[in-house]
Formats: sequence, structure tokens, C-alpha cells
Amino acid sequence: MTFEIHPDALHALLNGDHGDPFAVLGPHPAGEGKTVVRALRPSAQTLTLVDERNGAQVTMTRLHEGGFFAALLDEAWPDPAYHFVAQTYDGRQETFGDPYRFGPLLTDYDLYLLSEGRHFTSYEKLGAHVREVDGVRGVHFAVWAPNARRVSVIGDFNGWDARVHPMRLHVDAGIWELFIPGVDEGAMYKFDLRSRFNDFQAQKTDPYGFFQEMRPRTASIVVDLDRYKWADEEWMSARARRDPLRTPMTIYEVHLGSWRRKNNGLEWLTYRELAETLVPYLAAASWTARTTTGSPDMPT
Repeated sequence: MTFEIHPDALHALLNGDHGDPFAVLGPHPAGEGKTVVRALRPSAQTLTLVDERNGAQVTMTRLHEGGFFAALLDEAWPDPAYHFVAQTYDGRQETFGDPYRFGPLLTDYDLYLLSEGRHFTSYEKLGAHVREVDGVRGVHFAVWAPNARRVSVIGDFNGWDARVHPMRLHVDAGIWELFIPGVDEGAMYKFDLRSRFNDFQAQKTDPYGFFQEMRPRTASIVVDLDRYKWADEEWMSARARRDPLRTPMTIYEVHLGSWRRKNNGLEWLTYRELAETLVPYLAAASWTARTTTGSPDMPT
């Protein structure tokens, strides 16, 4: 039994141009009750598969010098809990999970609503979300790119290499997703896209990114929104008792970049500094609704 793949599929993987990586990478039935696990790690000189059930280690066979590895296991693996340990060319050891052993996390209903443009909490599905899947902590990435033939997650966790983490495409919705185990808050990332038209390629900031690098750098940064604990119960309760259609309202709109500055007007206030000055100012002035518009040049 061989665990090699078609040369065209291998060529596409090695060139970061395979639009369906789950068809090749990860665990797959190999016949006769066996399982083949394939992985692509261009930086790895050797790769070892570690069975998390019993700690058993399997040295994977290097099938191509570009970093394509495979291991043939003597059992059908109904619950493939494992991770990899790599020895890199520069002498480091890397331990990482396999994104291609996890199924899709977006539901058919989510995809239906997103594709119709009627998902009113799309920010909960698209972007980068810290979550736990099958007891494994990582980040779920999702982006809408219907005209792409391949989308990869690139970041400081994979050397910004578009070959390492190509995503899964939901064809009918044009949405790509990938759960990457081991990635956590603070990781920097972008999406690397190759278009179906004219072989156009670009690296894009996440349009649903919750945190960004300081200009002129443009990477998105993973942050866990659930970490913040709201303390607005009193305000929410008061809002529920108010009828905005029959109650007078005064609205204050402000351009944050020009409302107030520091150091003789040479520096903008940060959002944290604005919270300590602008909010008390609005409260003292008895504004009913507070709508602020930020500046694209504002610091985070």
C-alpha cells in the first residue's frame, strides 16, 4: 500500500496553490483497516507524529524535499488525536497540531445566512476567534472570498508561508475557514489569496479583524473578545425601560483625532486616554446618545 499522492496534487501543495487541502492533508482511510496521515511543513527536516492517546511516536516518511511527509498507521483511527514534532533545518524543535484533522465549524445555517447577507452577527463567525475544539485550544479563521481559487492563513506562527495553512472552501457560500490548533491571543496574521482571474495574488488584512498592528504595518492580531467582562447592567436596565421613539434625544458626534490632543497638539490621545476624558465630558453635558466616529489615523 502506497501513501503517495498524484504528482499534480503534490505540485499544487508545494506551490501553495491547492484549493482543497483537506482532500490530501490530515488523516485518510488507506484500505485494509489502515490510516494514512499526510502533512506539509516546508521548514521541517524531520517530522514525528505523536499519538496523544498513549504517547506512541511514528517517524513520518519524507516524500518530497519540499517538506511533504506521510505516515501509514496500522489501524483505522476513529478519533485521530495527535500532534506533530518537527526538527527544523535551523536546529529548532517545533510542536504543533494538525488543522486538517478537524471538520468544518461553520454550520449550514450560518453559511446560508452569510451567503444571503442576512447574518446579523456575522462578526461572530467571520474573522479570527479563539475557541476550543475537541479539547484543543486554537483559533478559527474564516473569510468571505468568492473569487479566490486558494486562500491561506499566514502569520508569525507559520513564518508567513502561504503553503502551510491553506483553508477549506465552502463553494456555495464563497467562504473559507480553518481551525489552527495552538494559535492563541497575540498572534499576528493576514490572508494570502490567489484569484481565479489573471493569477492575481495579494496579502490582505482581515476585514473582520478585532485588533490591528500600528500603522504603517497592516497585520491583524488575534484577540479574545470574550475576555472582557461587561459591567453595564445598570445602563442596560435603564435602556430597556426607555422608549427612544417617544423620548427626547440629543446626539453628540465627534472626530476623535481632532477633539483633543496632547503634547501641544502633536500627539493623538489613545482610545484608553479618550475613555478617561471624553466619556466624563459627555456625561457632564447630559448627552442622551453618544456616537463617536474614529479617525483612520487614530492609535489603538
